[in-house]
Amino acid sequence: MGAPKPWLGDAAIALLLAVVGVLGTIATDQAAAADRPVDLWALGVVLGAAFSLVVRRRWPLATLAVTAVAVSGFLLAGYPYGPVFFPFFVAVYTVARHRPLAWAVPASLAAFAALLPHLFTHPDALPGLRGLVPATGWVVVPFSIGVTARTLWQAARRERADEVRRRVYDERLRIAQEVHDVVGHGLAAIKMQADVALHLLAKKPEQAEQALTVISRTSTEALDEVRATLETVRGAGSDPERSAAPGLHQLTELRDRMAESGAEIALDVTGTPRELPAAADLAAYRVVQESLTNVLRHADAGTATVRVHYAPDAVSIVVTNPAPEAASEREGFGIPGMRERVTAQGGTLTAGPTDDGRFEVRATIPTGGGE
Repeated sequence: MGAPKPWLGDAAIALLLAVVGVLGTIATDQAAAADRPVDLWALGVVLGAAFSLVVRRRWPLATLAVTAVAVSGFLLAGYPYGPVFFPFFVAVYTVARHRPLAWAVPASLAAFAALLPHLFTHPDALPGLRGLVPATGWVVVPFSIGVTARTLWQAARRERADEVRRRVYDERLRIAQEVHDVVGHGLAAIKMQADVALHLLAKKPEQAEQALTVISRTSTEALDEVRATLETVRGAGSDPERSAAPGLHQLTELRDRMAESGAEIALDVTGTPRELPAAADLAAYRVVQESLTNVLRHADAGTATVRVHYAPDAVSIVVTNPAPEAASEREGFGIPGMRERVTAQGGTLTAGPTDDGRFEVRATIPTGGGE
């Protein structure tokens, strides 16, 4: 279905006010003692004012001018007060709602001025300055309602724009975290193997060749994972989050890649492994990956132990390794990123040195009962 057309609603309002205007004007004429009885000219003015509202959104100033002239002429001719004012009220509201104050205020003042002459000629008008009170209300009330509606609409539009910007920022942050984890892990492994290759190139070229092979494979895997991450962002595939994102079922592969890079990783999985919710599974995997990447970044921390426990409603991860000499350097971008991931899933993460001289990352991530 197409978007609703505003002019259809305006046409309905115009038709309604036309019917109400004609019937109400006839009824008012029978009850009031005006100088001039309602005739076809009076009804024509009422209909003209009402049907001018069909284009009120497109030409609000012109609509206000038509209704103001119609009401002023109607009253100057001596016809009774009545529903002829309704289209005028709507026109004043429309100008205040859809036009800046720089245009709406002068236009409304001009419309108000057009109504003043009848105060001196109409038999039902209040004498003297007392007649200005209702005349002022005819303009001020719909104008105030229009300005209020415009203010609320602008506030809602700003709120929607802020929400869009927030979502864009959150998405960029998520992408940055993904790329940081993937590229950071790959570069750490590549650097270690490059150092090994440089050290062995002259004396043991065959081992240097093995290190270069690992570099080639690691860089290819990192590029593939970055590409998969970007495809997930674009929405490629039927279930991109599940198909592209890694999870705890790939820990053995991660451990093997770390071993190729020279790190000794002990993996201990307890509980009953199961398929986790995609977001929780990815967060858990990234915690392990980033923790092991930190192991590669420190030459004195080339060993680590990874313990994963599947509880009925959560998964717990503990990664420990010998603490580096400069432990304060560990709190870079990686640990805050891990903490944000885990917190976003309703979990907790702590990272820091232990009493026995090791460095420990401990995370608990709810899994919703493993559904």
